[in-house]
Amino acid sequence: MTSRHARKAAYAAVSLCALTLPLTVPQPAHASANRVRLGSATDASRASWNGPAFTMNGAGGVVAASMARAVDDIRGGTGSLDVVVLAGSAPTSGSATPECDTVMTLPGVNSCTTWTLTAAADGSNSQVNTDIRNAEFVYFAGGDQCRYAAWKGTALEASVESVVAKGGGAGGGSAGHHINSPVVYDACNGSVTSTQALANPYDRAVSFTTGMFQWANYGAVINDSHFVTRDRMGRTMAFVARAVKDGLTTGGSAWGVGVEEGGSLFIDRDGKATQYGKDAYVVLGDHQPEQAVERKPLTYSGFKIWRLTPGTAFDFKNRPTCGYYLRSVTAGVPDASLYSGTPVTDCGQGGGTTLVESEPNDTRDTADDAGTLVSPATITGAMQAAGDRDYFRVSLASGQTASLTCSVPAAYDADLYWLDSAGSTLARSVNDGAGTDEALTFTRTASGTGTYYVDVEAYAGSGTSAYTCTLTKS
Repeated sequence: MTSRHARKAAYAAVSLCALTLPLTVPQPAHASANRVRLGSATDASRASWNGPAFTMNGAGGVVAASMARAVDDIRGGTGSLDVVVLAGSAPTSGSATPECDTVMTLPGVNSCTTWTLTAAADGSNSQVNTDIRNAEFVYFAGGDQCRYAAWKGTALEASVESVVAKGGGAGGGSAGHHINSPVVYDACNGSVTSTQALANPYDRAVSFTTGMFQWANYGAVINDSHFVTRDRMGRTMAFVARAVKDGLTTGGSAWGVGVEEGGSLFIDRDGKATQYGKDAYVVLGDHQPEQAVERKPLTYSGFKIWRLTPGTAFDFKNRPTCGYYLRSVTAGVPDASLYSGTPVTDCGQGGGTTLVESEPNDTRDTADDAGTLVSPATITGAMQAAGDRDYFRVSLASGQTASLTCSVPAAYDADLYWLDSAGSTLARSVNDGAGTDEALTFTRTASGTGTYYVDVEAYAGSGTSAYTCTLTKS
């Protein structure tokens, strides 16, 4: 199975925890279902949420940076929300709630509830489903994705879907990453290595579950985890070839999304993704395999591969046709250097170097995403009314510097601000006078990757003439 985030169903241990933690409550509905709640005993409540948002992690643990962004996006930067963690087994050592321990350190989290569910019937547990439906984010822990696939068609599946539908989110790590793709490598017949899958893409261990979670903008995808550490590019290639050959996806193509341990792919409500922590890879198979039959090695020419380093963006709604490198498999033997390559196309001027504002973009919640731009990039818009504000979202990795210079037309005086994810000003340029240019720089010193916002504000005057800002990352 996919690297088990080892858990043992120790009901007595959870009961002992209940004696010391007042919000730890073992549930009697099923002997196999145990509940531990951290934070407030009362669920957050409000009329609407601003997601969905998703986190796809290469290992079982929560990646704090991407989870913080998901929480912030879903709550729109205000209020608090509730998280539910679903696990197929309990930890063998340490905390009984490792995922919730991280989640509870993040701003805007009201509570985090861990459910350990060891039977398929637990998908019908009424308290489990009540907790999920009252939550705004559901995280599937590492473990065994075959157990999660057994919840297909149960009340639990519908409950998770209801969270996303109301503007919440979902995600997971390792096995939890697998279950969040529309084509799930379920490992119900055991795990498979790259060598085995390429030697026979119809190996008994190459098994799939389809028709469970179908997240918007994430169609035709097969997730994989622990990607580089366990050398899983080859098996993802086999999964993609199988999906195309067997019609598991539509349109004659399939996409693999492999995330390395410590990495997390955050995806917003518009299908725009940002990579955090460690690398991820997107693998496209866009034609029928030359050979994919039982008991024969795979032959497939020209997989298109995008390497997503921390801070890199990828648009799943409008999937790129540039920026990839090519690798092939011949008679079960893959090309060398599967995890790095020179892109055969660089996306050029028409492929992501310019962003024109899209109104309304007057708040952080409605910010245009500048994370998909290739540096140096151009951001342009206009201060079309008094007090107009244009927001653009940007990501920076640790040690990375953003430099921003804006040419302002004579029709108005515009000021420039660099904000953190909560909206606090970190740098600004507020030169006086209509037509006066603005410039600022900011360097991220914190670890990991952070989300920031460029805020262009009309200080005086307005007009349809465009300002033009150049954004450079170094």
